[in-house]
Amino acid sequence: MKIYGLIGNPLSHSFSRKYFLEKFQKENITDSDYLNFEVKDLDKEIPELKKNPLISGLNVTIPYKSQIIKFLDSVSPECLEINACNCIKIVNGKWEGFNTDLTGFEKSFLRGLESCHTNALILGTGGSSKAVAYLLKKSGIKYKFVSSSKRELPGMINYEGLSKSIMEEYSIVINTTPVGMFPNIEDYPKIPYQYISERHYFFDLIYNPAKTLFLSKAEERGARIKNGGDMLTIQAEESWKIWCR
Repeated sequence: MKIYGLIGNPLSHSFSRKYFLEKFQKENITDSDYLNFEVKDLDKEIPELKKNPLISGLNVTIPYKSQIIKFLDSVSPECLEINACNCIKIVNGKWEGFNTDLTGFEKSFLRGLESCHTNALILGTGGSSKAVAYLLKKSGIKYKFVSSSKRELPGMINYEGLSKSIMEEYSIVINTTPVGMFPNIEDYPKIPYQYISERHYFFDLIYNPAKTLFLSKAEERGARIKNGGDMLTIQAEESWKIWCR
C-alpha cells in the first residue's frame, strides 16, 4: 500500500483527500490511499512522518509551504527561488520538494488575461503569494504585494494605502490569503471596491466557496473574475505526475 497525503492546519476545508480518493476509484488504483495530516508542530511531527516507509508523496498547504523546506532533502530550483513547496516526492526515504502551484496558477490565470491587464496587486505575503509573484514576473506583469502589516516594505503596500489611483493603475487583483474561505464566508479582503471597473481582473486562490465575497463585490462592478478551482485541480494532477514518474 502506498500512502499519499496532505500536510497543513486546519484541513477541514481541504478538497485534496476527496479528490484523490475519487481519482483512485475512477482509475482503478487499488494500492493507494490519501490521508490528511493535520500537523500542529512541524518539529515534532514531521520527523515521525519521515519514518513511515509507506508514504510516497505529500501535498503541503497553509500555513507550512515555506516552513516545510527545512525538512526536505532536496528542492527544485522553483522552490528555492519562491521559498515555498506544496508537493513532496518521497523515494527511499528522501523527501524532494516541488511547487505545482506554479503550473496550476499559470494555466488557470492566463486564460482570463487581456491586453489591458499589465499590473497586479497580490493580496497576502504567504507561500502561495510567492508562486503568484514568480509567474507574474515570468510573464512580464508588474506587481506589488498588499499586506495588513503596518510596516511598508519595498514593493509592498498596506491596505490603507490602496488609493483610487493605485486601484486604477493595477487592473489585476489576486487574493492569496485565506480571507473569505469556508466557513468564514462573510469575510473579505478590505480593499476599496468602489474603484473597481470592467477593466479589472480578480483572481481568488480560494475555491470554497466557489464565489467569495471578494469575487462577488468585484463582479458587481463589472470586473472579470476567476476562482481557484481550476488551479487546484491542475496542481493536484501535476503532483500526481511527479509522484508517479
